[in-house]
Amino acid sequence: MGTNADGPPPKAAWWRVALIGRNPKRTLVRIVILVAACLLLFNRLVLVPVFIDGGSMLPTYREHGVNFVNRLAYLFHGPQRGDVVAIRTTGLSIMYLKRIIGLPGETVAFHRGRVLIDGQPLDEPYVKFSCDWELPPKTLGTNEYFFVGDNRSMTAGEHFKGAGDRNRIVGKVLL
Repeated sequence: MGTNADGPPPKAAWWRVALIGRNPKRTLVRIVILVAACLLLFNRLVLVPVFIDGGSMLPTYREHGVNFVNRLAYLFHGPQRGDVVAIRTTGLSIMYLKRIIGLPGETVAFHRGRVLIDGQPLDEPYVKFSCDWELPPKTLGTNEYFFVGDNRSMTAGEHFKGAGDRNRIVGKVLL
């Protein structure tokens, strides 16, 4: 009498069926497939992995590291001064990580290694290595930004820097 072997199996609670389903193993497989598909789509469409090859962003980003670029970072607002962004050169396979120091309409120059924005020195707490770069003033267009790396100990000729259009910015680097 006290056993349940003779009758039908007990009914699962409604909340358990709603959360897990009638077959937990099948539900687990569906969840794993759904999460894997979302991660693959998210990594390809939203987060782009970037391998860092070069020392132009030292010490902020180390050489041979991997970071991710958020392609949706500027969906609702434009890039800001100080943002580290990935800049597309050709396709998505080759990109540069650079910091934005000049915004559209501003005049950017380097004098004795200091960045001048509209003639005023820019405070750059992220720059740990000084330089002696001299670059003449450049006025940016309505859709141009000025990019430069944090490692200013490199000679100006070895360092990729300069103005670029907004459409070259892939997204903002995470972390």
